[in-house]
Amino acid sequence: MKIGIVGTGSVGRTLAARLVELGHDVVIGTRDVAATEAKAEEPFPAPLRTSAEAAAHAEVVINATGGQVSVSALQGAGAENLAGKVLIDIANPLDFSDGFPPTLAVCNTDSLGEQIQRAFPDAHVVKTLNTVNADVMAYPEKLADGDHTMFVSGNSDEAKSTVLQLLREFGWRDIIDLGDITNARATEMLLPLWVRLMAPLGTMAYNYKVVR
Repeated sequence: MKIGIVGTGSVGRTLAARLVELGHDVVIGTRDVAATEAKAEEPFPAPLRTSAEAAAHAEVVINATGGQVSVSALQGAGAENLAGKVLIDIANPLDFSDGFPPTLAVCNTDSLGEQIQRAFPDAHVVKTLNTVNADVMAYPEKLADGDHTMFVSGNSDEAKSTVLQLLREFGWRDIIDLGDITNARATEMLLPLWVRLMAPLGTMAYNYKVVR
């Protein structure tokens, strides 16, 4: 698939490297290519383009930006370049303004996933991968031999089918479709517990497992 990743941090880099490894045609998008390249300490695993160019290139777009800036970053990618495409939202609306642990900027009656869907009504937003760190996203078998759970939610069954295909390529086996995009509220609200597990566990390589 042609995949555009909006976001140049560790999450975007990790997913780009994994997708290239799996044989996909990947482009990473950023607001200012020259500035991003100048700050980079190591080469990017895929070509670096503007966010608009990355989104225009793609059949599937991944939002790997910080949740507080996701909508504005995707606006930079261009609504016209997102229209009709699968838009995978892996971000969380974490607010670090009062330090650590962060709070949620939106919860209970709304979610970042829903905000993105409202901002880009012609895109097919699917929420997933927001409950684990980047390395577990890309290589689930590194944790408990892959025996843990990933969630998806979105309004389009066809878009979710495309996302399920990518998740299975990554190695995810236990995937639960929660339903429409309003279910992003639930998976985003797992984050207050997730961030508080870091200290007692002494690692970021952990996840939830639904036992049934």
